[in-house]
Order: sequence, then structure tokens, then C-alpha cells
Amino acid sequence: MKYIKRSKLQFGVGLTLGFVISIIFFQSGIVYKPHVRIPLELDTGHVIGMSGLDLVKQGPHGGQMDDSHVHHDDTSIADNMAKKVRVLCWVMTSPTNFRTKADVVKETWGHRCNILLFFSSVVDPHLPTIALNVSEGRKHLTAKTMQGFKYVYDHYYDQADWFMKCDDDTYVIVENLRYFLSTRNTSEPIYYGHHFHTIVKQGYYSGGAGYVLSKEALTRFAKRDPNICREDGGSEDAEIGKCMEKIGIRTGNSADALGRSRFHCFSPDTHVNGGFPKWYYNYVKGGPKQGIENISDYAISFHYVSPKKMASLEFFVYHLRPYGIITQNQALN
Repeated sequence: MKYIKRSKLQFGVGLTLGFVISIIFFQSGIVYKPHVRIPLELDTGHVIGMSGLDLVKQGPHGGQMDDSHVHHDDTSIADNMAKKVRVLCWVMTSPTNFRTKADVVKETWGHRCNILLFFSSVVDPHLPTIALNVSEGRKHLTAKTMQGFKYVYDHYYDQADWFMKCDDDTYVIVENLRYFLSTRNTSEPIYYGHHFHTIVKQGYYSGGAGYVLSKEALTRFAKRDPNICREDGGSEDAEIGKCMEKIGIRTGNSADALGRSRFHCFSPDTHVNGGFPKWYYNYVKGGPKQGIENISDYAISFHYVSPKKMASLEFFVYHLRPYGIITQNQALN
């Protein structure tokens, strides 16, 4: 009987003590964060035994704060190409999109460019942005583009080999862009993008899909006679296309070796599943094509990508891995 009473007393004391400690624990702001065991790999690529398991802390929402150190990806080819094919990316944005779209570009694909710039009408020190003397609004996108490329030429000409303009809802796989450009000559007056065959004789490129200029194209564009091209108004991408043709800058073919597209003016969902707007059927060169069989494995860009979808693409492209499948590089240029 005494033994039972003693056991009840010990249980009660233990329960009370545990309750008091838990209150102190949570009031102090200390929160327990579980750990996930991730096997380390040796230089040989083999996974070492259970005794060598590493501990990786989880983030506040259960996801890893930075799991790049457990991927063990061999990025040597991409890193080497980043030194040989220097790409400047400049993003057209506006004050209303700084904290929503532009910030996400910076946090996802933008940092992979050799140089990343944001152009707007006002200065934002957080991004940061470069303020152009242009009013906001669609009817002034042509002027913003004209001035943006001129600024790039004046300040960054020697720091990059190729110069890409895109919007703040464009997602770019920069490594694929560099691979595509690695077999192109930046000394030629040429530019690349998603090809529309209307309005301009040689066609022009969708502004949303982004288009990339060679060093020679940038030089001619920046040094053009200001009376040759329309400096503002109209549709930005069409007006840039007209100007390019007038100053002798050619459009180039960006399809891969299997004839599949690399630059895309809609979201991945649209290019995979279809649902193109009616106007697109009259604009796109070669006619609209949907399905994964028509999209290059080394696709470069997609447009109309919301901030949430941009974060999803970042996961699918750079984090998701099918276990047991080692992907080999392809010769698609």
C-alpha cells in the first residue's frame, strides 16, 4: 500500500515538474526544431554508411533553410561556362511590383546572371533599381527599353558578352541561356528570342519572353541615329523589332537541334497543355505548338509567371530529383 502511495506521489511530482519546465521553455522563446538525417557522399560519389550521417536543421516551417550542401551536384560545367559566357540580365519593373515580383526575381533566377539590373522610374535601394527618366505605364515601355539598353551600353559594355532584357514576370533558366549562346558569335549584329513573324519583315521578339542582344547588336542599338527609330509609344517589342531591322541587326534562330522552342511568351502550363489566345496563332513563327515534345529540354524562358509559380519553378528546376536517375548533358545546339 505504501509502495502504491509512493508511486502516485512520484508521478504527481514528475507531472507537475514537467508542466512547469514546459511553461518556462516556451515562454523563453526557444522552440525545438527537429533534425533530418541526410547521408553524406564521398568524392567518389558513393554514400557512406549510417555512421557518417549528417544532421541538417529544418527551417521554421519544416523545410530546410538551405539544402544546397546536401545536393552534391557537380556544377563545374555551368560554373566554367559562367566565366566564358558572361550574361547581363536587366529586368523592366515598376514601383508597384518591387516587393511582389521584382524581389522574387532577385531571390530566384536573377542571381545566376553575371550582372542583374532592375530598371524603373524611381529608385529603390533594396533591389536596387536604376531610375530612368520615363513615366510608368504600358505606353512608355518603348522609351524604358530604349533608355535601358543605352544605360547598359554606357556602364556595362565591357563587363558582359550578351545582354538580355526581360520583364518582372519572366522566369529564366540562365544556365540554358549560356549554353545556347556558347556556340553563337557575340561579334555579329544579332539577337534572339521568341519569334513573331508579323509587323516587321524579318519578324521580332516577344518582350515578355525576353530577348538577348549580342555585343555588336548592343553597340549598334546604343549608337543609332535617334531619328531612325521611334523612341516611345507603340508596342515595345514590335517597335524594338522595327528599330533592329532598320539598323541592320538580324533575328536569329533559337530552336534546339530537334526543332524545339527555347524562349516562351506564356507560362509553362500554356506551352505544355495549350490554351493559346487567338491572336497568337497569327503571330508566332511556325505556328503554335504545345506539348512537352515541342519544348526544348534546355528551355530558356517562360512568361506570365506569378511570384508563387516562380518559386515553384525554382523548386522543380533546381531541387526536385527523381532518385536513381543521373541526367547526362545533351548536345542540342
